[in-house]
Amino acid sequence: MPLYDFHCRDCGQMSELLIKLSDTPVCPHCGGSNMEKQVVQIAPHLKTPGILQSARAQAAKEGHFSNYKPSERPRLK
Repeated sequence: MPLYDFHCRDCGQMSELLIKLSDTPVCPHCGGSNMEKQVVQIAPHLKTPGILQSARAQAAKEGHFSNYKPSERPRLK
């Protein structure tokens, strides 16, 4: 299920909701169903070198290597 941004026409609040495309969104603020889907920019898939470098630094600091390719991970004996 994808994330969508919605604007509630009843209370004016913006919400990010995880819903099926076939579901009717409900405002978490007022409970109204008069929601308008907003056009949003898609985030890049961690291909930016700066983002990838900071993610790898954070992973190494935390002691896991989930952001590394299998060939780059240290081998345990």
